[in-house]
Amino acid sequence: MASDLFSPLKLRDVTFRNRIGVSPMCQYSSEDGFANDWHLVHLGSRAVGGAALVMTEAAAVLPEGRISPQDLGIWKDAHIEMLQRIFRFVESHGGVPAMQLAHAGRKASTSVPWKGREYVPEEEGGWRPIYAPSAIPFDPQAIVPTELDLAGIQRVVQAYADAARRALDAGARVVEVHSAHGYLLHEFLSPLTNQRTDGYGGSFENRTRALLEVVTAVREVWPERLPLLVRISATDWVEGGWDGDHSVELARMLKPLGVDLIDCSTGGTVPDAKVPVAPSYQVPFAERIRHEAGMPTAAVGMITEAQQADEIVRTGKADMVFLARQLLRDPYWPLHAARELGHNFPAPEQYQRAF
Repeated sequence: MASDLFSPLKLRDVTFRNRIGVSPMCQYSSEDGFANDWHLVHLGSRAVGGAALVMTEAAAVLPEGRISPQDLGIWKDAHIEMLQRIFRFVESHGGVPAMQLAHAGRKASTSVPWKGREYVPEEEGGWRPIYAPSAIPFDPQAIVPTELDLAGIQRVVQAYADAARRALDAGARVVEVHSAHGYLLHEFLSPLTNQRTDGYGGSFENRTRALLEVVTAVREVWPERLPLLVRISATDWVEGGWDGDHSVELARMLKPLGVDLIDCSTGGTVPDAKVPVAPSYQVPFAERIRHEAGMPTAAVGMITEAQQADEIVRTGKADMVFLARQLLRDPYWPLHAARELGHNFPAPEQYQRAF
């Protein structure tokens, strides 16, 4: 029997009530990395609204790994307490609490988007240096990053493992390693941003080394019973950059390391990429990785309609759909989608008169 949008999905010992996930979305609402009541309401309302997987925004594994000074963090034990409250609420309403672990690399220390994504000076809460695989700025106006040395790479690897332990202590049941959108681990993967000549640059094998070491370190502390996800940009949309062939091969390498699903996004490496944005434009990458690498995938990008999302799952293009902006517009989208598709997916008792 074919799966559909409201079929349960089991990864390891975790069962998702449907195939809808909350994609990580920066909220720019933290101080010193701490979650607060904004995050409780933001994530909690999506669990009440019926999403199966409820994932935090990119949570920085090191303070210098934040995209902006207002980003969520998971680099110290003090961050755990409020996350525990949030994750308990999410789970009590049927969602699976998840956390994306991230390092912004050369795109760190930037302002919130409504201020134009300028780089934030130190006197206004930014930081220097920022780090990358190679000392190549994102654009001519950007900060020139400091190239990570071998000790710096190992510090990052350890920070991901420590962050995963904290996420577990907070009650997360899924973690996702962020290796997309031109942030640090994606910067190692792409030849556009990695011009190293040591064991972490040059060949495909070398450029994937940092991500593979992070995944291995995270899986060593992340329980066998719980799923581990990796988000990738399946293409840079630039000739000579990272592409779909590389992504399939990477997925084949990640599977035996204990990765359970590839979250398939694209782009973000360089500012001048020509991205053909349209409904479902990234879905073919999820479909290809799913079939050629034998790895479960999540599809993302301009997925807004119930029939569209259902067709992606029902035709085997992906195992889940992760929604971002649509769930900002409508936290209860899964409940509306269930009604539209004729599924008996129950709303919370308090809301049943509305659905």
